[in-house]
Amino acid sequence: MRYRADITAGSLKVAESRIIADLLLKQADDDAWKSALGRDNLLQARSPATARRLARLIRNRLETMTPDLLKLVRDGNSTVATHACLAAAVKHSALLADFLELVVKEQYRIFSEKLTYQMWDDFIADCQNRDAELPEWSEATIRRLRSSVLQILEQAGYIDNTKSLRLQTVHLAGEVVRYLEKHHEGSVLRCIQVTP
Repeated sequence: MRYRADITAGSLKVAESRIIADLLLKQADDDAWKSALGRDNLLQARSPATARRLARLIRNRLETMTPDLLKLVRDGNSTVATHACLAAAVKHSALLADFLELVVKEQYRIFSEKLTYQMWDDFIADCQNRDAELPEWSEATIRRLRSSVLQILEQAGYIDNTKSLRLQTVHLAGEVVRYLEKHHEGSVLRCIQVTP
């Protein structure tokens, strides 16, 4: 199955990703993970279950990349860390990657001012045509997926906010672009380099 709905567990979560990246870089053992997520509640989650779900999503994203990217997440300035988290999220989620490449990039190409909810609905319908194994998502799941993806686009600077959906020019952090080039992550770079 190409598309998964796990992106509903959270947007880019940069602050939380810095914590998870640090644990991964330190090669924390199971006890350290349990302590960080449970007793210390470093992710400041409302419940242990929420902390575990969020940590699992972020860890799965970050583990698609090498320690060099984890260092950009943990140690980079706000823009660098955000774009590093975006790169990992794109590599982890075909849904996010394809929306950026097939929909957002096209809107920049034709000089559209903004995205629309209809574009998302059309994209989901196309996903169902592309992936025969895709389960029939409920309307609520589709709305949560849309919300997460739009929050990611706002956090990364592609849209000004999730209400107006107005497109903005994004200048990707050079450190992240160089990382992706060096590590032959051309498909990820192509997805996030959507602005003219």
